[in-house]
Amino acid sequence: MAYEVEVVLSVALIAILLPVVISKPKQPHIVLIVADDLGWNDVGYHNPDVLTPNIDKLASEGVVMDHAYTQPLCSPSRVALMAGVFPYKVGLQHLVITNRAAVCAPQNYTLLPEELKKLGYATHMVGKWHLGFCNWACTPTYRGFDSFFGYLGSDEDHFNHTNEGYLDYRDNTDPATEYDNIYSAYTFVDKATEVVQAHDSSQPLFLYVAFQNVHEPLEAPSKYYDLYPNVMNEGRRFHSAMASALDDAVGNITRALKDKGIFEDTLILFLSDNGGDLDNYGNNYPLRGGKFTIWEGGTRTVCFMRGAGLNRSGHAFSGLIHAVDWKATLVSAAGGTLEDASDSMDHWEDIVNHNVTRRTEFIYNLDDVRAGVDDGHAAIRYGDYKLIQGSPGLYDGWYLPDNTTNRTELNYSQPLDPETPSNSYWLFNLKDDPYERKNLIDTHQDIAEKLKKKLTEYHSEMVPANFPDESDEADPELFDGVWSPGWC
Repeated sequence: MAYEVEVVLSVALIAILLPVVISKPKQPHIVLIVADDLGWNDVGYHNPDVLTPNIDKLASEGVVMDHAYTQPLCSPSRVALMAGVFPYKVGLQHLVITNRAAVCAPQNYTLLPEELKKLGYATHMVGKWHLGFCNWACTPTYRGFDSFFGYLGSDEDHFNHTNEGYLDYRDNTDPATEYDNIYSAYTFVDKATEVVQAHDSSQPLFLYVAFQNVHEPLEAPSKYYDLYPNVMNEGRRFHSAMASALDDAVGNITRALKDKGIFEDTLILFLSDNGGDLDNYGNNYPLRGGKFTIWEGGTRTVCFMRGAGLNRSGHAFSGLIHAVDWKATLVSAAGGTLEDASDSMDHWEDIVNHNVTRRTEFIYNLDDVRAGVDDGHAAIRYGDYKLIQGSPGLYDGWYLPDNTTNRTELNYSQPLDPETPSNSYWLFNLKDDPYERKNLIDTHQDIAEKLKKKLTEYHSEMVPANFPDESDEADPELFDGVWSPGWC
């Protein structure tokens, strides 16, 4: 009996002395898909007239973000997404970075891929950069990506990949000249598939695919155009075709993940960089306004997550999330924590556990030099309330998809009074009035004053817009007819 006790004690002592091995959760592969100018009403799960079955299926299997926000334009949104900082704090709040501007995403911020590399991720990018490229140090493979295929600017032709007649297409740092007349969405899928196929699945993968669709120019292969014989308006028909081409591309990427055997180990985040471009037949109904504006239609965007780490699917998440938050949230999903989160809030546990997020306020934009308005515009969300100062933007109405006419100009609905002074205010309760139809500025003056004071405080943090004149040194003629870095 004494011997048995001694053996038991020895085993217990060994167990105490042995190192405790705690298994870490497996890091998910992460695929971030960003559509360009895809409107609230430009996906099938909001509008059955638009054929996007792959996107709809992913959304139904995941968590739909009902209140996900971006900036009203693409460069500011991409700065928020990659750097986790509100653009007004780094001077990138005004319009977008142009091809001839000596501007890029701030060098003193680590971008999302750089943070994920610290956690052991392989990082790859396909598609649209639009965070500046005047210097090589501004470009994707110098900002945390192991590889890059895509374009550095904004709105080139989908087939010949030129902007102003000059090529903007890169394979890592080399001009990509052999893709003429190949639709960009096709090439981006091919390149994303190559990344997935070549990846060592034992290492976590971060793949960022920033599609060109549905940004103008309105172009799509005929097989997608032919899906919409009942859409009379030519512009809307092409736009719808581009949404379906985007959807096919998303479906092909998910197929590549399945073929690799990593689909269920992958967390997919899908979003648009801003609201739909009304001038180019995008649609945000029933939200007010669109791209360029700080109405909800320009800033409240399509967004969902699907896959690894989410323990429930097929439901909507009502918490407030801004584009700045995805940096901290994805790093958290990858098992890390940002040392300096800046404006980025980590909502991963809230999303997983179906809690309300901690975000209760954010700035839509602070832009004191918006073209045509002396005092610019500003807007803040605080709880259920939204305060707008100055002109919200050109597109003031609520626009149905124009499927049945050949009209080439927007049918404005209750446009802004052109005599409205730029220091006017609008106040909305977005819980009761999500479509911004009832201005409460005269009846809720106490709330308005509180939000005005907050706006003033945020203004004290604002960096003047870095929007320089365009430089002749960027002329592609100086770089063999290719838009190129190396001149600033």
